[in-house]
Amino acid sequence: MSGNSIGRLFRVTTWGESHGVATGAVGDGCPANLSLSESDIQKELNLRNPGLSPSSSARKEEDIVEILSGIFEGKTTGTPISLIIKNRDVKSGDYANLKDVFRPGHGDITYQRKYGIRDYRGGGRASARETAARVAAGAIAGKIIDLAGMEVIAYTVELGGIMADRRDLADIGGNALCCPDVEAAKKMQDRLDEAKKKGDSLGGIVEIVVKGCPSGLGEPVFEKMDAGLAGALMSIGSVKGVEIGAGFRVARMSGSECNDPITPEGFLSNNAGGILAGITNGDDIVIRVACKPIPSIEITQQTIDIYGKPETISIHGRHDVCVIPRIVPVCEAMVRIVLADHFLRHQSANGSKLFG
Repeated sequence: MSGNSIGRLFRVTTWGESHGVATGAVGDGCPANLSLSESDIQKELNLRNPGLSPSSSARKEEDIVEILSGIFEGKTTGTPISLIIKNRDVKSGDYANLKDVFRPGHGDITYQRKYGIRDYRGGGRASARETAARVAAGAIAGKIIDLAGMEVIAYTVELGGIMADRRDLADIGGNALCCPDVEAAKKMQDRLDEAKKKGDSLGGIVEIVVKGCPSGLGEPVFEKMDAGLAGALMSIGSVKGVEIGAGFRVARMSGSECNDPITPEGFLSNNAGGILAGITNGDDIVIRVACKPIPSIEITQQTIDIYGKPETISIHGRHDVCVIPRIVPVCEAMVRIVLADHFLRHQSANGSKLFG
């Protein structure tokens, strides 16, 4: 299986399966002499942990990270940084009845048709469990973008059709759904509770903002910054759509409405979302991702087995009702990884030094 790596100068490879011994990541290309500890990475992993919301999975993985290489006396050495997160709360027997049946909305049927084999225990490599490795690698990337003063903030702006009207970032940590609108968060939680009682699931939208991004990051044509960000975020299993800046609203705008006027002090608006011609313009980068509902639901669905015979399926077990809020730190991690890679590429191309 190819396609397990992302990045050029800062390259991340993830490995492992949902019910395997462990999952992990290798970060290659990180500059030397950056302070990095297991606690730095653990802090990010704790944000992804189940139990943050009553609608989260009952699977209780502590996600304790171990650094196997690339660190000496609390500093990066410039060599590959290898991370491992052991799977401890594994109940593979819960999936025995799904061995020969394809779950609607999952990658079961496509994995089987592509490889002729699949790990049916929680989805194997296609499981959201893989995102723990992304979050761990994103913590390394965060150390790199800190050099440029960049900060990545993600939060929930819609869940189950309920939208946040406010963007008070101080409220993000004050509710289980990482929503910047406290009143909307309460309605979202009620909606989640309703879906859980019905045995159903919900989708939502996460917004990601990059503050302090310098202008000039991104490469023309095929390596545009917006292309890189969109590709990285679309690689998250639950994401089905990405928009940057005004996004799909630009199709309903005129040129005079869409263009961001330029003054000596900067741009007067940010419909471009901080990126022009694939290159960052110094404004905040604004991205939104649409996350589909969790496909594992108790409501009976129509499907087929591996022999093509019709079946019905009702999925019980330890599943989230919604990917939010656990996907929020995953979105942050993927954006950090892309920014770190492009920052190092920009430094290399312009002969700049990371440490003056």
